Amino acid sequence: MGMAELQSIHVHPVKALRGFSPREAVVEPWGLAGDRRWVLIDDGGKVVTQRAEPRLALAAAELLPGGGVRLCAPGRTPLTVPVPDPGVMVPVDIFGTKVEAVLAAEAAHAWCGAYLEADVRLAHMDAPATRRPIDPDHALPGETVSFADGYPLLVTTQASLDALNSLIAQGEHADEGPLPMNRFRPNVVVRGTRAWAEDDWRRIAVGEVEFRVAKMCGRCVVTTTDQVTAERGREPLRTLARHRRFGNQLVFGQNLVPRAPGTIRVGDPVRVLD
Repeated sequence: MGMAELQSIHVHPVKALRGFSPREAVVEPWGLAGDRRWVLIDDGGKVVTQRAEPRLALAAAELLPGGGVRLCAPGRTPLTVPVPDPGVMVPVDIFGTKVEAVLAAEAAHAWCGAYLEADVRLAHMDAPATRRPIDPDHALPGETVSFADGYPLLVTTQASLDALNSLIAQGEHADEGPLPMNRFRPNVVVRGTRAWAEDDWRRIAVGEVEFRVAKMCGRCVVTTTDQVTAERGREPLRTLARHRRFGNQLVFGQNLVPRAPGTIRVGDPVRVLD
């Protein structure tokens, strides 16, 4: 097997919406530049994701210069949303963790609410360096994250997806496979490894940027959501439950924390440091 390399990069400007795949990305301490800096919240301040609203898979967010976004969704006229001016902060409840954010303009709330037929608002994290610490059980002092589930970046490997799809093909829901990588919504995908090699990683370097491997990534119902149709199935959770259960989590991929800022590019070598 040849040297491992960066196969693709994925940035999701609005949490839970479709993102884009640039050839290079700036790595900031709290994640890829522009990744998950925006989030939808309900009338109680809780984040709204594909867990409850699978139709978000059909909506897309294009990152604009300066950090704004252009929203697109079936049946809706695209809307450009600028970064809001600093103002009154609103509390956001992201899986039980409280963080403050700035609301977008009213037009953004109306657009998102009309699409989901729900009372939602769009919020922006203006200062991730200070807003949201990583889970202290798996963090070093001062590490922060934007609106990602828990950690700045998620890495997956093509070899592990191939192995998982082989297992799905042998199971009772073989007709649901093979699954594409977008089911797992990673930030970076690595090729040229053996299957499940990432289980043993502790530190890696992508090009010249070093990352600490914080913990395995537990998977949820979002992985069963077809990112093209928004329909739900049973895979990959059924197969992960049989073959990739670690404690009480079904695992695919690893959570990463950058050790320093930098830029990563598709084709960069990926080295395992520990």
